[in-house]
Amino acid sequence: MNNLEKMQGILTGGKADALLLTSQVSRHYAACYDVAEGVAVVGREKSFYFTDSRYIEVAQNELKGFTVLETNREHTYPARINAALEELGAKTLGIEEAYLTHSEYLHYEETLHAQLVPCQKEVSAFRQIKEDWEIDYMVKAQEITDQTFDEMCTLLKPGMTEKEVAAELIYRLLKNGADGLSFDPIVVSGPNTSKPHGVPGDRKLEYGDFVTMDFGCTVSGYCSDMTRTVALGFVSEEMSQVYETVLRAQETAIAMTKAGVTGQAVDGTARKIIADAGYGAFFGHGYGHSVGLEIHEAPNCNASNDQPLAAGVVCSAEPGIYLPGKFGVRIEDVVVVTEDGCRVLTKSPKNLMIL
Repeated sequence: MNNLEKMQGILTGGKADALLLTSQVSRHYAACYDVAEGVAVVGREKSFYFTDSRYIEVAQNELKGFTVLETNREHTYPARINAALEELGAKTLGIEEAYLTHSEYLHYEETLHAQLVPCQKEVSAFRQIKEDWEIDYMVKAQEITDQTFDEMCTLLKPGMTEKEVAAELIYRLLKNGADGLSFDPIVVSGPNTSKPHGVPGDRKLEYGDFVTMDFGCTVSGYCSDMTRTVALGFVSEEMSQVYETVLRAQETAIAMTKAGVTGQAVDGTARKIIADAGYGAFFGHGYGHSVGLEIHEAPNCNASNDQPLAAGVVCSAEPGIYLPGKFGVRIEDVVVVTEDGCRVLTKSPKNLMIL
């Protein structure tokens, strides 16, 4: 069953007669190709894709299983969608409510000749468990990310600014074969490493700094994600202790990750190790999130997920300790959940590296 057929399967339950895919990620998933703009209407037996003149040639060449039509002033999106609904005999239209703004929802409610039915849960559910071919793309993205980290370790030196390090990361990810970035890289140094999602600035790297780099890239739309914290020149005893605590928490949680274990339990395993070491108050975020066509997907490995993980879920493993005004440490890998454990996609070393 291909991805479009999975989407069509939602319609067999009778919740909606057709689906309107407006988010880039769901359109990409259904079509197995990323067209920057447009909307898709998925019917039980026939599906449509509408986009404007900037993307119509690509869409016509690449989108299999869709009737591809151009939108313009004469043939607007609502007009195209309504014509498709009439052809499909659709009276109810499933929507992606999580991706629509209030204004967009009101526009569709006013202009479309069908009752709008929330279907986000059903549309997003398919992406939670990855197919082998999806994991292959993520492996390739991670290989590029690992290669880039290896190169960065030869470049980092005192005097570079955080912005310069971020620029090198971006350049090397693309040079090494990435299609794009999973997200804007997080590069922080020294006391800035206590900010989990700090923004690269003009601070210059110094000897005795921790440098945290959180970055990833995409291959055919699928993301990689990794974080490494390295040191320049030397570390204090406290820095070493915090690093080893984070590493032990991560490795222990990875070791117990498998199908049937809840995200809550995985998170709790890492959190207990950090708390027992006296740093519980300094680990504020969740242990991990799923990764795929989006950098943050469901299900999560955090305290709020009491549901068992399934084989095929791809999740980050990223505990951290952040001491305000002093320093922070985060170590992140991506793993594929299996029936009897998990497969770690990230191959970069995790021992404390002093450059």
